[in-house]
Amino acid sequence: MNARKTAVIAIGGNSLIRNGQRVDAESQYQAARETCLHIADLIRQGWEVAIGHGNGPQVGFNLRRSEIAARTEGMYEVPLDVCGADSQGFIGYTLQQNLQNILSAEGIDKKVATVITQVRVDREDRAFQNPTKPIGSFMDAAEAERRRKELNWTVVEDSGRGFRRVVASPEPRKILELETIRTLLDAGIVTITVGGGGIPVTDSGDGGHRGIAAVIDKDLSSSLLARAIGAELFIISTAVEKVALRFGKPDQRWLDRMTLKEAEDYLAQGGHFASGSMAPKIQAVIAYLREIPRGRALITNPENLDRAMRGETGTWIVRG
Repeated sequence: MNARKTAVIAIGGNSLIRNGQRVDAESQYQAARETCLHIADLIRQGWEVAIGHGNGPQVGFNLRRSEIAARTEGMYEVPLDVCGADSQGFIGYTLQQNLQNILSAEGIDKKVATVITQVRVDREDRAFQNPTKPIGSFMDAAEAERRRKELNWTVVEDSGRGFRRVVASPEPRKILELETIRTLLDAGIVTITVGGGGIPVTDSGDGGHRGIAAVIDKDLSSSLLARAIGAELFIISTAVEKVALRFGKPDQRWLDRMTLKEAEDYLAQGGHFASGSMAPKIQAVIAYLREIPRGRALITNPENLDRAMRGETGTWIVRG
């Protein structure tokens, strides 16, 4: 596989929703098409591509539908790991069909496949001792207490708006379908994988695995994938054209380029990258570059991907 150019691109779940007021399936499908138009540019340039994606909004929709359905006799609530698998199937379908249609229309003989992907996490990960990732709908105090007692949920009050469930966001340790992904990429098949960071699973102790209620950061899982397959390029597609130091502050400064050492220093200093948005992306890039000396990383938004690949915009991060 390393004889060819391989790129891993991680796209945000929010980028698959163009308008917060229009979140129906067709609107998400059309948003996926826009993203696929930009990914097709990479394929035209000769890259073998693996696509990771977020699923935050989509899992939220799944949980909400599950909560509503459970009020009907004979229906049930869906566990978080199953909601994640559900979102992988739906998002994978929208990306797979759109990208295949675009490539076929251009006469590009390239197949696209989606892999429902499990990612093993460590049950002893410290994140499980301090869950911080809010999921699902708001609840009143009585409902929150009932779920805490009956379902052993961790619930917290959220900014005066009610109570929400919070779950852990552990580190991804192993992609269980890695060999399948390698086989597909070796065959020249564009592969959609590690959706939403992967379905979190733990070792069941008998050689198998079981799903667990958690959320894995999709950039960290995409970084793990890029390292595992030795990808020459790791792209994080996000909401901003470039990375900025002290984002949103009066002395904000956009960056065209960073070295690995600079990225490590900026992250260590604190105050440059928001913990819930850019910081995990920088962490993912650092982990990738530490392991892949010849690798390059790029952070930009989908609509500027082609320009960024030509060096006209985006933030490039390199080993040195």
